[in-house]
Amino acid sequence: MAQVVRRQRVSAYVGYHAFGLQESNDGDLPVPFPDAFQRNALISTHPGRLDITSGGHTHTATVDVEVWDAAPPQDPVGWDEQGEGDFESASGQVAVWSTHTGRTDDVIRLADTGGSWRVRVSCVGRAEAAALAEGEGTGFGVERYLIQFWAKGSA
Repeated sequence: MAQVVRRQRVSAYVGYHAFGLQESNDGDLPVPFPDAFQRNALISTHPGRLDITSGGHTHTATVDVEVWDAAPPQDPVGWDEQGEGDFESASGQVAVWSTHTGRTDDVIRLADTGGSWRVRVSCVGRAEAAALAEGEGTGFGVERYLIQFWAKGSA
């Protein structure tokens, strides 16, 4: 049975309905965040980069990141939206990015070295974040994400 190897909670400052996770050693990325951001899906990927759309325009989302030793069980209940994709990391470290503020201080450690990963993003609070954007404008922790990584090819 798959097991969680590590958990980390970070805050993601959402701007223009978006934030991203990008390879920490990003100097050689062909398309750095937020270039070519696709807003038509919960997640989209570029080499070394994972783009995530939000229900709200400007707010701070709570992001729980889990690294698993194999594919985690599916849990579709209780989430507004889910998506999966592939992610490549040269260093095993991922930085959180905002369209407003750029790279944040938060770094997520996937592994001690680089590798190929599968990632699942689950989100709740999208409608509440959208309503907040229509009213007060900003908020903290209204929209929540669970981002699960596991090495490609692991059982």
